[in-house]
Amino acid sequence: MGSGKIAAAAPKNRNRQRAGFIAACTIPALVLYAVFVLYPTITVFYTAFFSQTSLGGSSRTFVGFDNFIGVFQNRQFLASLGNQCFLIIVVTIITMVAAMFFAALLTQSNLKEKPFYRTVFFFPNVLAIVVIGTLFVQIYDPTNGLLNAIVSVFTGSESHIAWLGEDRFTILWCVAFAMVWQAIGYYMVMYMSGMDSISPELYEVADLEGMGKFKQFFKITLPLMWEVVRVTLVFFIISTINMSYTFATVMTPEKMEVPLTFVYKQAYAGNNYGFGMAATTIMFIISFALALLSNKLTARDD
Repeated sequence: MGSGKIAAAAPKNRNRQRAGFIAACTIPALVLYAVFVLYPTITVFYTAFFSQTSLGGSSRTFVGFDNFIGVFQNRQFLASLGNQCFLIIVVTIITMVAAMFFAALLTQSNLKEKPFYRTVFFFPNVLAIVVIGTLFVQIYDPTNGLLNAIVSVFTGSESHIAWLGEDRFTILWCVAFAMVWQAIGYYMVMYMSGMDSISPELYEVADLEGMGKFKQFFKITLPLMWEVVRVTLVFFIISTINMSYTFATVMTPEKMEVPLTFVYKQAYAGNNYGFGMAATTIMFIISFALALLSNKLTARDD
C-alpha cells in the first residue's frame, strides 16, 4: 500500500516541479514586460488626455480629446505624417523587391562564395543607425561627397549639389536610400531562409516543363514563401517608423520631420507632454492599424 501511494504521488510531484519551473521562467519575463512595456504604454495613453508641462505631472489639467484635436490640426504633424507615409511606401517596396531579387539570385546560383556575399549584404545591420546616417551625410556632402564625385564624372563638370539642402522630396529620397541600404541585407537573409526550405525537385520539374526562371519565381518561390513575406511586411512598417526618427535626426536636423521627431520636440524640447503623448498615441494606433491592414490584405484563402 505504501509503495502504491508513493508511485501515485510521483507524477503529481513531477507536475508540480514542471509547473514551478515554468512559473520561475515566465514570471520574471512578465514582470519585466509589465514594468518596461505595459506600464509606460498605459502612462502615455493616460497622459494624452491632460495638459501637462512637467514630466512629473505636478501641473496637470484634464483636457479630454483637445490634445488629439490639436494634433490633427497641427500642420507640422500632418507634414511629418506625409513624410512618414512616403518612407513607409518607398522603403518597403524598394527593399522588398531588391531583397527578394538578391535572395533568389544567391539561392538558385552555384556560387561557392555564397556565404561571403550573404555576409557582405548583412554587414550594414551590424553598424549602428547613427553610424550609417553619419556615413550617408558624408556621401551626400555637396563639397567632398562621393555622390557628387560620381555625378561630376558623368557630367564632365564639378558638381556641388546640396542633396540634403532645402528640397523636401530630394531629402526624402536621400533618407529613403540610406534606410534601404541598411535594411536590405537583413530581409535578404530572411528571404533566403524561406527559399532554402523549398524542395529543389519542384524547380527540376519546372525546368523539365520548360518554365523560365522568372515564371518559376511567381509560380513556385513566391507562393511557398508567402507567409515569410507577410511577416516582413509588418516588420517593414514598424521598423521604418522607428528608424526614421534616428535617420531624420542624424541626416537632416531641422530640415525634415517625421512623427517621432515631432513628438520629441513637443514633449521633451517644448515641455508639452500631453500634446506629445497624444501624437504618440495617434502613431501607435496608425501603426497597429497598418499592421492589421497589411495582414488582412495579404491573407490567402486556402
